[in-house]
Amino acid sequence: MISNSTTPVTLKSLNSFKLDSVCPAIYFIRKESDLRPFFGWAEDSFYVLGEGSNVLMLPQISKPILKIEIKGIEIIHDVEDEIILRIGAGENWHQLVLWTLEKAFFGLENLSLIPGTVGAAPIQNIGAYGAELQECFVRCECIHIPDGKQISINKKGANFGYRDSIFKHELKGKIVITHVHLKLSRKPNLKLEYGEIPQILTNKGIQNPSPMDVSQTVIEIRNNKLPDPNILGNAGSFFKNPVIDQNQYLKLKSNYPNLPAFQLEENQVKIPAAWLIQESGWKAHRKGDAGTHEKQALVLVNYGRATGHELIALADDIRASVFQKFAILLENEVQIWT
Repeated sequence: MISNSTTPVTLKSLNSFKLDSVCPAIYFIRKESDLRPFFGWAEDSFYVLGEGSNVLMLPQISKPILKIEIKGIEIIHDVEDEIILRIGAGENWHQLVLWTLEKAFFGLENLSLIPGTVGAAPIQNIGAYGAELQECFVRCECIHIPDGKQISINKKGANFGYRDSIFKHELKGKIVITHVHLKLSRKPNLKLEYGEIPQILTNKGIQNPSPMDVSQTVIEIRNNKLPDPNILGNAGSFFKNPVIDQNQYLKLKSNYPNLPAFQLEENQVKIPAAWLIQESGWKAHRKGDAGTHEKQALVLVNYGRATGHELIALADDIRASVFQKFAILLENEVQIWT
């Protein structure tokens, strides 16, 4: 455990927006016992950091940071076609996906190239191209910092929703996830219908794709749409795709015949936030060093010297513009740290 409790710590290299930000202290947690000095801390008195890929930091962070770097991948169940893994929260998510494919453990292929750590995945209930983490989630091991107790949260207890979980609500600012358990299969169950996946596979003449084919296709799509944060500061999709009811969708569809949508259960429809933002005139917008990406309006970018305040102001302007045009209020997917 490494800390600096007297000199402000710069965080520019620890967030994918590459924002100049400082915090009062940062502690690197490489094993569960590194958390013991923090037992008894009040709830909401600290931030938990993975790779900083879903965070927008203001210039002055008021709380100390626990940076989770717990590693390790362990097979704890291997019976017939079912595999259960126990993974350290500090493992890189995409590297885990590649590892599972090399081992012929399937279920994560559509979630390839999502930035961040394994421990952050259940918080966000990460998802892409027709798949969500909750589909393979078993449980996670956590430490409740205010009293130091070890707790386990299963799928039901996680209360997963669209880019949502109990970790964003009742347990926010109280727990640290140390390990995540995922259930995978030796039998592929491919999801090929979402987005550009089927067209790209067809263009390549791949009629019977493997999980690796799906992974490589997802990687290709993401690389073509999303900027590399090592080159251009960003946190991926800034807003959630809004979910509206069928009646509101039908009214919008009558005014905007090209409105794309994905039918969900219980009379709900998901609308691509990127389409709403682009139709509101924000694609490739730039003011100073804060802007939206030229290929993907859903991605806010830091062209070099943008501040967290400037990016938040841009996000607020986009939200107001979309609401005025479509009567849909966008919600942040990215966390704001103050």
